[in-house]
Amino acid sequence: MCGIVGILNFDAQEVVDEARLVRMRDTLRHRGPDGQGCFIDGPVGLGHRRLAIVDVMGGQQPMANEDGTVFVVCNGEIYNHPDLRPALETRGHRYRTRSDTETILHLYEEEGERCVESLRGMFAFALWDRTRRRLLLARDRLGIKPLYYAQIGRELLFASEIKAILAAGPLRPSLNEAVLPEFLATRFVSGEETFFRDVRKLLPGRTLSWSLDEGLRQRRYWRLPVAHERSRAGLREHASELRCRLEKAVQSHLMSDVPLGLFLSGGIDSSGLLALMARRLPEPVRTFSVGFSEPEANELACARLAARAAGAEHREVVVSGAQFFQALPRLVWHEDEPIAFPSSVPLYFVSRLAAEHVKVVLTGEGADELFLGYNRYRVTAWNERIGAAYAALLPAGLRRAVAGAVRRLPAGTRRYVARTFLALPAGPRSLFYENFAVFAESLQRDLLPDRDRRAARDPYAEGLRLYLEAGGGALLRMSHADLQTYLVELLMKQDQMSMAASIESRVPFLDHELVEYVAALPDHLKVRGLRTKAILREALKDLVPRPILTRRKMGFPVPVGRWLRGPFQPVAREYLLGPRALRRGLFDPSFVERLVAEHRAGAADHGDRLWLLLNLEIWQRIFVDGEDSATITLPDRRPAVAVGWSALGLATGIGAQGGGPAPRGERRFPA
Repeated sequence: MCGIVGILNFDAQEVVDEARLVRMRDTLRHRGPDGQGCFIDGPVGLGHRRLAIVDVMGGQQPMANEDGTVFVVCNGEIYNHPDLRPALETRGHRYRTRSDTETILHLYEEEGERCVESLRGMFAFALWDRTRRRLLLARDRLGIKPLYYAQIGRELLFASEIKAILAAGPLRPSLNEAVLPEFLATRFVSGEETFFRDVRKLLPGRTLSWSLDEGLRQRRYWRLPVAHERSRAGLREHASELRCRLEKAVQSHLMSDVPLGLFLSGGIDSSGLLALMARRLPEPVRTFSVGFSEPEANELACARLAARAAGAEHREVVVSGAQFFQALPRLVWHEDEPIAFPSSVPLYFVSRLAAEHVKVVLTGEGADELFLGYNRYRVTAWNERIGAAYAALLPAGLRRAVAGAVRRLPAGTRRYVARTFLALPAGPRSLFYENFAVFAESLQRDLLPDRDRRAARDPYAEGLRLYLEAGGGALLRMSHADLQTYLVELLMKQDQMSMAASIESRVPFLDHELVEYVAALPDHLKVRGLRTKAILREALKDLVPRPILTRRKMGFPVPVGRWLRGPFQPVAREYLLGPRALRRGLFDPSFVERLVAEHRAGAADHGDRLWLLLNLEIWQRIFVDGEDSATITLPDRRPAVAVGWSALGLATGIGAQGGGPAPRGERRFPA
C-alpha cells in the first residue's frame, strides 16, 4: 500500500518542476511513511510514498527495468507475482528485488498494455515507457485501489488521492454541482466525475494511456460476468467449490513480510476469514474490532465469540460520540469527498488501533454484494415478484385507488406500506433505487430550489444502466449494479480510512477469479427464502460458530441519528443553518429547518439526510473555502464534566500521533 503521483506535460520540450512533484508526493505522507522517491524524465514526473510490505529493504520506487527504459510507481499488491516470475525469468528478465512491483515492469516489457490482464491483485499504477514516450495508468478490476486524474491546460496530473492533485496547482477547487442529485439520492457519485470540477477518477478495470501519436486513450480490460442459466449442481457441490476457491484467495492475501491481522466485525464474512486465516498462520491471528456504547450499535460480543473460537489475539476499541465528531473534519480531508457512510469514522479508529500492532489487515468487504447479503435485495425481489402478480390480478384504476388509500394511512403504518408494491410503481427505478434513496426525487424537489440543478442529472442513470445490462432476475441484476457502483464507494472508504492510519487493508472476497465464479452463480444459491448468503453459510458452516452463522445481519450500525437528536443537536443547526451554509444557496433553508426540527422532536428519523448535508458543508469548508480541518470544531451540549473510563478498559492513547483523538476502551483478549 502506497501513494503515487505524477505529472505529464503534453509538450515534449517542457521539464517537470520537481518542487511541484515533491509537493504532490508529500501530501500523501500518511499513505507511505516508510520511504519516498521521485523520477523526472523531461515532461514526465513520477512520485511515490511507500508503506513497506513486501521486500521491505529492496522495494523502493519509482522502480526501473534492467536497462532503465521503463519506470513504474505502484500502489497495491500483486498476489500472483510468485507465479509469474519464473516464466519471466525464463524469458531472460533479471530480477533485482523480491518486490511484486518489479513483475509489472517485466510483464509490460513482454505484453505491453495488456500486462494488466495477467495481474491478480489490487493495484493502481503509473508506468512510463521512455523508449516509446508513452504513459500508462491502470486500475484493478474491482476498484480496490483509487486513482484520480485531471487534465489542466497542456498537462495531465494524477494521484492516489485528489488532495495531491490540488497540491500541484493551478487547479482551484470548486464544487461540481452537477453531482448533487446523485449524491443526495445514493450517497456517492458512481461514474467518472468527482465532487471537484475537472477532477475525474479512473474507473475500475480500465487503463488510461497517452502517447504523442494517439493522445489520451482509455481502454476497458475487464468486465463483470453475467449469471449463467440455472446450474445443474446443487448447493452443497457449489459450496464445496466456493470453499476451495475462498481458501486459495485467503492464502494469496497472506503474502507479507510484515505482521498482519484482521478487522473482525462479528458477522459471517470476517468470522469466516478469521477461521481460514487461523489454519494458515503459525501464530494466533491478531483481530481488531470497534463498537459504541449504545446497544443498537455494538457487535463486540459476537466479535469476541468468533475470536475465542479461532484462538485469536483480540483487541477492540469503543468510540464515543464526542470522539466521533471530533475526528470527522480530519477524516473528510482524508476522504477527499463528503463521507458517504458514518461507518467510515469507526473504521478509522479501529485502523488506528490495528496500526499499533500490525501493518496489514484483511477485511470482509465485498461479500454482501457478491452473496446478496443486504436486506434491500430481498425486499426489492419480494416487491417485484408479488407486485407482478398483484398487477396481473387488479386493473390499473383499482391499483391507483389502493395507492391513494396508502397515503391516507396513519404515519406509523404508512411508513412501511408506502415502501411496498401497493404504493410504488413497478420497475427497478422505483423499487430498488427510489425506495432506498436518502433523498428520493420527491424530497429533492423540496431541498433543491434550483430546478435546472435537479434536472441536470438522473441520479440513478449509471446504476440503472448496469442493472439492465445484467442477465438473470432482479437479485442478480442488483448485485451486478452494486458491485460496480455502491461497492466501489465502500472500497474507497476502506482505502482512505485505513491509509489515514498508515495501514494496508486487503479484501480476499474480491479476488477477481473468485468474483467471476460467484457472480456467475444463479441467485437461488445465494438467497433461499428468508436466508441470505446461503452458499457462503453452507461453505463456512463447519468453521463459523453457529450463533454467528444464523444471526441477523446488523451491518456496522452507527448511532448518528441518536447523537444528532441528543447532545450533538447544535452540530446540525450550526453547519446546516448557520450563515456560511445559507450563503451557499444550495438548499432551501425552510426545508432544511424542517428536517432538523422533525428529527430533533422525534417526529421523523432524518439521521441519514442530516449526515449527508453535514458532510457536504464540512467538505466545502475544507476544500472550497480552504479552512484547515484542524480548526473545525463540532459543538455539542454534553455536561461540562470529565469523560469517564470506558466500561471495556482504559484509554489506549492511540491518538497521540497523526492528528487524531485517542479512542478509549481498548481491551485485549489473549488467545
